[in-house]
Amino acid sequence: MIELIPAIDIINGQCVRLTKGDYGQKTVYNDDPAEMARQFEAMGFRRLHVVDLDGAKSSHIVNTDVLRRITEQTNLIVDFGGGIKTDSDLETAFENGAHMVTVGSIAVKNPELFVKWLHRFGSERMILGADVRNGFVSINGWKEDSSEALLPFLKFYIDHGVKNILCTEISKDGTLAGPATDLYKEIMKAYPQIHLIASGGVSCTDDIMQLNEEGIPAVVFGKAFYEGRIDVTRLMEEFGGKEKV
Repeated sequence: MIELIPAIDIINGQCVRLTKGDYGQKTVYNDDPAEMARQFEAMGFRRLHVVDLDGAKSSHIVNTDVLRRITEQTNLIVDFGGGIKTDSDLETAFENGAHMVTVGSIAVKNPELFVKWLHRFGSERMILGADVRNGFVSINGWKEDSSEALLPFLKFYIDHGVKNILCTEISKDGTLAGPATDLYKEIMKAYPQIHLIASGGVSCTDDIMQLNEEGIPAVVFGKAFYEGRIDVTRLMEEFGGKEKV
């Protein structure tokens, strides 16, 4: 049964969504992300994916106050990403209530540091972020493509104990064009032991149902919800806000 994870992306303290990671294609959906988080909790969701887009662009955490308000005002299990580059950034995220952190760029640019964090905080609290474009991992808020091919990149960290992987197909993100199901199936075939979180392109409730049928463990969705394309009642009847951490 698939795990349901709504997303809140933050720019200037507001809840927004981008299209294909383009900061120039921004839509503001709520001026108060903490209020949005409370709404998600009231609907029955148990998890929340929070992305500090200002932080991703600035290479350090920016929206600390927003994270703290979300974690203080809800009981949601929050994973937080965006701008985590140093020990201090990571500690700031945890001190402000994040239960887990999603780290991508550092895993590409400084593998030794990511492995150190993995051993220090444990695999249950660390999510490997793998944002993919044309088969290669992108970094720094999707502004830069690395030379890391996806599957070997994942294998390196799985061998070091990573269990949770958030994979976003950038070309799909914010497009409502449907998720990259074939990519996720390929990852699960290669590494069936991981808790894969699919992200990008979810357009409707049926997309989530299809990912569940294909055995994908978890899904992040944002724009489809904000555009009124997600039937929350149907999801809750089917999956009940399943929690797996």
